[in-house]
Amino acid sequence: MLGSTHGTLTTDFRARVDACGKTPRMAVHSSAAPSADDAVPLDVSGRPLHADVPDLDRFFRPESVAVIGASDADGRPNTGITRQLIAWAERVGARIHPVHPTRPTVFGRACHASVADLPEQVDLAVLLVSDPLPVVEELAEAKVRFAVAFASGFAETGGEGAAAQERLGEAVRRSGLRLLGPNTNLNAFERFRDDLDGPAIALITQSGHQGRPVHTLQELGIRLSHWAPTGNEADLETADFISYFAERPEVGAIACYVEGLKDGRSFLLAADRAARNRVPVVAVKVGRTETGARTAASHTGKLTGADTVVDAAMRQFGVIRVDGLDELQDTAALLARARPPQADGVVVYSISGGTGAHFSDLATEAGLHLPTLPQAKQDELHQWIPDYLSVANPVDNGGHPVGDWRGRKIIDAILADPSVGVLICPITGPFPPMSDRLAQDLVDAAEQTDKLVCVIWGSPVGTEDAYRTTLLGSSRVATFRTFGNCITAVRAYLGHHRFTTGYRSPFDDAPRTPSPSYRKAQALMRPGQQLSEHAAKQLLRAYGIRVPREQLVTSAAAAVRAAGLVGYPVVMKASGPQLGHKTELGLVKIGLTSASQIRDAYRELTDIARYEGVPLDGILVCQMVERGVEMVVGVTHDELFGPTVTVGLGGVLVEVLHDAAVRVPPFGEDQARAMLGELRGRALLEGVRGAPAADVDALVEVVLRVQRMALELGGELAELDINPLMVLPRGQGAVALDALAICH
Repeated sequence: MLGSTHGTLTTDFRARVDACGKTPRMAVHSSAAPSADDAVPLDVSGRPLHADVPDLDRFFRPESVAVIGASDADGRPNTGITRQLIAWAERVGARIHPVHPTRPTVFGRACHASVADLPEQVDLAVLLVSDPLPVVEELAEAKVRFAVAFASGFAETGGEGAAAQERLGEAVRRSGLRLLGPNTNLNAFERFRDDLDGPAIALITQSGHQGRPVHTLQELGIRLSHWAPTGNEADLETADFISYFAERPEVGAIACYVEGLKDGRSFLLAADRAARNRVPVVAVKVGRTETGARTAASHTGKLTGADTVVDAAMRQFGVIRVDGLDELQDTAALLARARPPQADGVVVYSISGGTGAHFSDLATEAGLHLPTLPQAKQDELHQWIPDYLSVANPVDNGGHPVGDWRGRKIIDAILADPSVGVLICPITGPFPPMSDRLAQDLVDAAEQTDKLVCVIWGSPVGTEDAYRTTLLGSSRVATFRTFGNCITAVRAYLGHHRFTTGYRSPFDDAPRTPSPSYRKAQALMRPGQQLSEHAAKQLLRAYGIRVPREQLVTSAAAAVRAAGLVGYPVVMKASGPQLGHKTELGLVKIGLTSASQIRDAYRELTDIARYEGVPLDGILVCQMVERGVEMVVGVTHDELFGPTVTVGLGGVLVEVLHDAAVRVPPFGEDQARAMLGELRGRALLEGVRGAPAADVDALVEVVLRVQRMALELGGELAELDINPLMVLPRGQGAVALDALAICH
């Protein structure tokens, strides 16, 4: 027998058994980052640069299992669960031990009164009790490695439930046990077909029912290896399972249904591990319509909603975000099974010019590359296709060639072109026997090539032999039911391989020690306060970001002298720690060219400030910088991911245009440039209507310097807003004309 708590599971245990329930999840934020004593590498902000992969082998394939609260009584909810667990244990070859304080046997098996009575140290304990906390403490004494808690009544019920969940999480952390749940289900113990081969999909869901479409892919011949229903994630979380699955040789893709992330850094480290191993992660993440809960004073804060950050973080680390469960299953299935592309060219092949044109429009709009086939290839295709039909791409065969020997010749000729990496054949409806032969030709051709062959079977019936037997019977043809899902999956397939080719983890290059700028910056920080523009610009200077020549003055005479030193024309602005956007209050004067204008402007600015009750630390007399592209670069703090960096089109219309891109540090120059590529107005940086091209290299450098500031001052800097950052013509740099900084 194990442990020394025999007899403790009595009255309380009886009250807890058979009381499992289903509840919504609520993420519990992880504890603080490990200290240096833990030997975990940390970045300059004190957050981990590495996450260990949990050894979950004994969770998914235990040798011994204890069922705490097992039952065989009629009408009890735990009875059905116990029966399913026994059947599962038999399938995976595990020894199962029922535990119940009052039952001598359960389904003919000897039942143990307590955890302490177990005849061996078990790998996995399944807790069919309403309060798992006391049991977790007993399991810890028995050195059980894993546990699953189904119980409800935790964070979803309010403050008391959240506190109970925190107590459970703390007990698990002390114990060394790893816990799945609470508020999970039996999905981890489903029946997985063992007669399928090839790369598998590993599934992670926070709502068990939402994983059903992916699980049923097995009925279409697609292998599923694992299912992790994470529930409330008091301990084990989505990131743990991504990291684990990314190391499994049988896993070809990871499919996720995510309601909320527990810890942003953990998720990014897991996604980074998958990217390093070139394992695609496809995710549905609910909450696209949720707006950020923050109240932001800066433009940057108003540009960056919570879901915007999640979306950017996923894209940044190669996680493929889709919207529907049908997209999740189709995209994951393709990515799990398809070989790496040999080219990014997509050719559309159909029996109908209308079908080909329709699909080609949608594919091109989605960003797929449909190259025009070389004239020599077109001439070759016209051996079998009438000359009056277009074969440039899309390829329209007119219908009849698919019914005889010509059909296979056409497919092989298309696949032989070196610019073609993907062949897509949309079949909008069955037309036997020609469609039967077309399907067979596509399957036969796919078996002879490393290139991807996709078919869209548009029949709403889906019972045709060409679909059910020929297409679904092939592991080399990717078959879809809709145009949209095919396009989504192919775009993800090509994008994933572009992303992972040459991928270098940003965590490898993340700074671990403060820069010399950090000490200068710290002296400028004022906890809980907004800095004046003058102080905010000093902060930028500390990090090597260029600002205009300027002087802070406190008299009209000093303003005149400053203008002479700065050089006319000048800009005059009020500067104070409570000033946000000065233009709206009339506290900015531009284009001043004489001493009299300087004196008048000084008097007017100080009068307005006095009238508005705004304290000033002085008036800024600034160099006037006119020619360039106005951008905004800033930092905001996301509750999940910490500091984020935003770049977008700036100026007075920044919040109207709402044209911005965001990234989560750390990231490299490639991601900084990718941010600019996401802007709708990026053409302004290239020069339009005779304007010179902007100094994009200087803009990228500013973004990277702001990122360094975000990393080093993340715990002290709540918001930073550089608007406008004037990006001058190529080779002339970028100048921060205004800045707002708010300290934590």
